[in-house]
Amino acid sequence: MTAIKALIKAQSEMGKALKNSSNLHFKSKYADLSSVVDATIDAFTNNGFAVLQPCDSDDQGNFVETILLHESDVKFNSKVYLTLSKQDMQGLGSAITYARRYGLLGMAGIAPEDDDGNASIPAKKNSFKEGMDLAWLDSIKDSLPTNYSSTTLAIAVAKQLCVDFSNYKTVKGLDGAWNKRKIEIERLKNHDQNLYDTVIDAFENKHNELTERKVA
Repeated sequence: MTAIKALIKAQSEMGKALKNSSNLHFKSKYADLSSVVDATIDAFTNNGFAVLQPCDSDDQGNFVETILLHESDVKFNSKVYLTLSKQDMQGLGSAITYARRYGLLGMAGIAPEDDDGNASIPAKKNSFKEGMDLAWLDSIKDSLPTNYSSTTLAIAVAKQLCVDFSNYKTVKGLDGAWNKRKIEIERLKNHDQNLYDTVIDAFENKHNELTERKVA
């Protein structure tokens, strides 16, 4: 069997990745890495594929590469670049887990069970900045090249949101920051689901950290 036929057969055998983890702020569910692995790995291996997910870097940044290596020596691969919610090992670990999860989903060609269709709705042209806090946005744009793209701006917005969340010392302050930036977060969701998920992870990690600190 050729590698491409084996991949088609593997994808046809996969189930959907069950949403088995909770999104703290929206009280919804999403598929974590273990669910994605459970939904894909048997179909891949039964059809002659080894799955590798090494970390590497290039001139665009650090990334996780998802590699499907077929027994015929044919290789399929994709990259997911890392956007850290905070500059420490926890932030790095979260980014790698996220990249592995979406790398596998992408190579498998499957979506989480009952996935939110909003992620597949293309953003309207020039709508990314609509309704945002212009003063806050201008402070971010100052660090960008003159001819920046909407994708470059979206990445910068996501990074700034992650930094902003990491600086809060109380749950009340953090929740207030979320409410203040609802529009910006919603624009990210419609523009790039990956960046949106990174911001959600940053918020939830900080929220959990502050909650545990308060209990202790």
